[in-house]
Amino acid sequence: MENKTVIILGSSRKNGNTTKIVDEISKEQYIDVINLSDYNISYYDYESKNIDDDFLPLIRGIIENYDTLLFATPIYWYNMSGIMKVFFDRISDLIRIEKETGRKLRGKKIGVITNSHDNEIEESFYIPFKKTADYLGMEYLGHAHFNANVLNQTTKIELTFI
Repeated sequence: MENKTVIILGSSRKNGNTTKIVDEISKEQYIDVINLSDYNISYYDYESKNIDDDFLPLIRGIIENYDTLLFATPIYWYNMSGIMKVFFDRISDLIRIEKETGRKLRGKKIGVITNSHDNEIEESFYIPFKKTADYLGMEYLGHAHFNANVLNQTTKIELTFI
């Protein structure tokens, strides 16, 4: 399989700044986009009562079809969005009940796209992404941050890490 990339978008607004950034990157780089708000993904549950929601079919499709996963999230209260956090928490299902699926993450690559109303954010923001990649045997490519206050039609949106 050729190195195929997907952007996994986790935002509470379908037409917000993060979506605008992702749309631009998607068009320029011909990258597929999965908008988490289009899916019914329940919180992580130790008893797996949520096994019939959209997470497992979605993650299986992502793993089967893509080598590079770019996570796009606005920064909410110094952290990834809630919908993105739920998605990350559900990766635990791949360690507990879908181990064979989880093992297929090894060797894949991840990167992060963020935006806020600041020019820069602290490197500590990216720790959950880096540690997740490390734990799962994935390669962390890097990240790109955009200031939503200065985005306009002339803003060059590019990802230097892919």
